[in-house]
Amino acid sequence: MAAPGSCPSTAAPSAGHPPICLAAANAPGGAAGPEEPLLRPRLVLFGDSITEQSFRAGGWGAALADTYSRKADVVVRGYGGYNTRWALFLIHRIFPLVGVPPVATTIFFGANDAALPGRTSERQHVPVGEYRQNLRTIVNHLKVCSKSMVILLITPPPIDEDGRERFARSLYGKDARRLPERTNEMAGVYAAQCIELAKEMGVHCVDIWSKMQTAEGWQKLYLSDGLHLTPEGNALVHKHVVETLRGAGLRAEDMPHDFPHHSKIDGICPEKAFR
Repeated sequence: MAAPGSCPSTAAPSAGHPPICLAAANAPGGAAGPEEPLLRPRLVLFGDSITEQSFRAGGWGAALADTYSRKADVVVRGYGGYNTRWALFLIHRIFPLVGVPPVATTIFFGANDAALPGRTSERQHVPVGEYRQNLRTIVNHLKVCSKSMVILLITPPPIDEDGRERFARSLYGKDARRLPERTNEMAGVYAAQCIELAKEMGVHCVDIWSKMQTAEGWQKLYLSDGLHLTPEGNALVHKHVVETLRGAGLRAEDMPHDFPHHSKIDGICPEKAFR
């Protein structure tokens, strides 16, 4: 018999047995099936090392996860050293044509594509025309996945060539390469192609190459080694990604929580909040 004041239709979960997931319980066979709706929409971050590192302390991906806490799952798919040519081998695995697609995807490549031929990072170099075509292939694949997905291209960041030289010397000393493997001028060429393609295909774009260079002393303010981001650089990327997503209709404050706020849960009959 239920104790006075308790909810007689509900048995509290016993130790070692978590509450039953209603979605899983209602699925065929009593377990969540492959087509079970996701509790939260997904935001996928697809890119190179600047994306891979985005969940480090102070990273723009971690900040994005905080912005959309309990509203969306931020999924990092960053691959250090990758260019757009190699990224094409991944898109069908990361973005399959079956299942629930992301509501938004950022595409942040170009820093490695723009590595100069004939220099130490030439293995990563992709000609600028191919870079643009590879971005087009990625965007077209995402459009096939979903007609409503928000697609956001991010240009490669600027390059601090002196910073890259200092970083190389810190690693290799007197054996460091003499010529820069990347230049800011060439990064700007790739950034321009990214911007033009976004306009042509009707998708969003953040021109981080230009935005970073508007600040005095941007080389040390935003870049830790002449290429990768400082906490301030990460904060700038986060700011503009969030602004773009908000403008595209993904305002975190307007999105529902996945489960009720704790203040809505009755201490005696908690199941009411989950009906």
